[in-house]
Amino acid sequence: MEQSPEDYAGRKALATFAGGCFWCIEAPFEGVNGVISVISGYSGGKEKNPTYGDVSNGKTSHREAVQITFDPDVISYSELLDIFWQQFDPTDEGGSFYDRGFQYSSAVFYHNNQQKEVAEASIKRLEKAKIFDKPIVTPLIKYGNFYPAEDYHQDYYKKNPTEYYAYRKGSGRDAFIAAHWPDKLEEKYKKPSDAELKKKLTKLQYAVTMHEETERAFANEYNDNKEEGIYVCVVSGAPLFSSKDKYESYSGWPSFTKPIDARLIDKPVDSSFGMTRVEVRSKLGNSHLGHVFNDGPNPTNLRYCMNSAAMRFVPKKDMEKEGYGAWLWVLD
Repeated sequence: MEQSPEDYAGRKALATFAGGCFWCIEAPFEGVNGVISVISGYSGGKEKNPTYGDVSNGKTSHREAVQITFDPDVISYSELLDIFWQQFDPTDEGGSFYDRGFQYSSAVFYHNNQQKEVAEASIKRLEKAKIFDKPIVTPLIKYGNFYPAEDYHQDYYKKNPTEYYAYRKGSGRDAFIAAHWPDKLEEKYKKPSDAELKKKLTKLQYAVTMHEETERAFANEYNDNKEEGIYVCVVSGAPLFSSKDKYESYSGWPSFTKPIDARLIDKPVDSSFGMTRVEVRSKLGNSHLGHVFNDGPNPTNLRYCMNSAAMRFVPKKDMEKEGYGAWLWVLD
């Protein structure tokens, strides 16, 4: 829990997920911009104030879970789900890796009908893309309660890193994730030196990415692009946005409802020009991309307004040969 939600001045919403060991579901959301706090706990059962001993031994009707407080003006529920699905095996109804039993089974506890609809659509997309060899069995359950776990469970990955990472590896969780999702992207997509960037980029690309300039509306490369493919960071090459999530915002710049993975971007608050805006940056390229606004369409209600000069478009037909085959599923 990095920040008290009570002290946060912006809008707040809740997301509650279960995916086996709560230590392993809490950690991936920590440090993601727009996430205010992440708490490990117990959810879905009828018993009040359950203890770890009772839950972990299967003596209650609760699951280990995490509750995320987030700012929906900065990150959407859909983006949180995208991160969640990449942390566990949603085809296992008997537990999670070597933690067996109902208490370690997965669930999405939706807080309203919109979250339910977004989760249903998310599952359908994963099923269509055939990410997993077996059907997804993670149930969608109307949220009822959440009880924070004991203090020593909070931020366990920070307090006990050796035990935490040994547990992840020993349980088989890390191997499963690596077999189904792209990993170690920070090793593959690195920012070149400034001298290399000046040779590699055009003057406009360098000005936009390194000095936060803005290209002209309606007079940029990708505003009208309707071809299938993905948009990658022009600095690092990291994947950023899918044409599936691109829409016509009539702003004059390419606009998207969400990124491919919220963990690959940073969203610092920009207070320049006498207004408060949320800047969008490529995390691995440490480069300016654009801004995100809360006037977008469903399912996220966000508009990621990007500079074409900050990105490179990779057509679907070229993704495999350019090393982006692992992201072909985002176009389904």
